[in-house]
Amino acid sequence: MDALPHAKALGLEPGSVGQGRAEFTLPYSEKLIGDPATGVLAGGAVSALLDTTCGASVISHPRSAGGTATLDLRIDYMRPATPGQSVRARAECYQVTRSVAFVRAVALDDDDDRPVASATGAFTFQARP
Repeated sequence: MDALPHAKALGLEPGSVGQGRAEFTLPYSEKLIGDPATGVLAGGAVSALLDTTCGASVISHPRSAGGTATLDLRIDYMRPATPGQSVRARAECYQVTRSVAFVRAVALDDDDDRPVASATGAFTFQARP
């Protein structure tokens, strides 16, 4: 996390990472509230969580030489995260080509049946020699 200042500033906590899959948690924090009237986390914090988790899934892919950058990331927000609850993201790098990795992810709070957001993206990819 020290290599990712924005992730450190947000307080992201890495979970399992490996074999093209990653899970990170964004702990609830008052400094990340987007709407003071409701206490809902800012959408930008959830975006950063998803982007970071997707990137980690690419870097952990068995064929990856390491390093990546976001080429395209589409995020669909389905509902606000429940105030007071952490949000966790799970991402899977499901396909790689010579230079592009394809990822899908979901962000969840304590309600596993109702995602907060889902994402699909394309990331730079460099295969091991």
